[in-house]
Amino acid sequence: MQVKNRAVLGQISDMDIRLLRVFRAVVECGGMAAAELELNIATSTISRHIKDLETRLGLILCRRGRGGFALTPEGERIHAETLRLLAATDGFRASVDDIHRRMGGELHVAVFDKTASNPSARIAQAVARFHDAAPEVQLNLHVATLNAIERGVMDGQFQLGIIPEHRRSDSLVYDELFDETMLLYCGAAHPLFSAERRSLGWADLQDLAFAGLGYHSPNMELTHRQRLRRAATGFDQESVATLILSGRFVGFLPDHYADAFVRTGQIRPLQPDLLRYHCGFSAITRRAPAPSRVTQLLRECLTAAHSDEPPRDRA
Repeated sequence: MQVKNRAVLGQISDMDIRLLRVFRAVVECGGMAAAELELNIATSTISRHIKDLETRLGLILCRRGRGGFALTPEGERIHAETLRLLAATDGFRASVDDIHRRMGGELHVAVFDKTASNPSARIAQAVARFHDAAPEVQLNLHVATLNAIERGVMDGQFQLGIIPEHRRSDSLVYDELFDETMLLYCGAAHPLFSAERRSLGWADLQDLAFAGLGYHSPNMELTHRQRLRRAATGFDQESVATLILSGRFVGFLPDHYADAFVRTGQIRPLQPDLLRYHCGFSAITRRAPAPSRVTQLLRECLTAAHSDEPPRDRA
């Protein structure tokens, strides 16, 4: 429902930007009370800011009450536009810092989930190098799906993303970093777990209930190529692991992430020498406009960390 007296937004002021940042935080935290710690202001003040923003826009952005916090359709559209506007604002600030040759501001980086346990991933080492070289930059690290990271880098929400490669876009620049091995697993309650370890081939999987990722990815490409019957869908590695642990589905997981479940006897790999595939992970940045000096520094720290070369001196 829209408010009765529609306001004309006109020029966007500094106050509008502050209110939009509050709105973004409330949505990301899932409610006003949850955003209290993030924003370090009282819930009553957050509520007042949201009300002021609704008055300013002439729209009802969210519902709050016993049913919980939820965006209205108008709120969902305003949230999407808020992300674009704030990304552009942060990009402008980064450009000004770049002109002044300052290493400051914020840097938003998005990483595909379950990379920290990969021994081939040296993202933490790259972060250490980056922080030592640019200690005044506030680094914001996000975990998101492959598609969300690609979209976020393209629209400026993230300055850099780290994803498993599956297709390349002409609007992005790719820096190859590390690899990951995906193995097929079943849970302890699955019939194949305690069965004699008979030979399984790709064709045999077509008769099994398969749990796969529900977006375009190397996992989905493999599902289509091998004609697997996707009986359940997950949208991150954690959800696929949960489906496998149920004992009703088989599915692929990164071997480094699955190792903890294997060691406790909760899952086991099936024909690991055959039923496997590999993913190459790359850092992605926008091709245009050219990345800021801060983003470029992180790119260099990532490539250096994964090749054990020191980053170039940027003084």
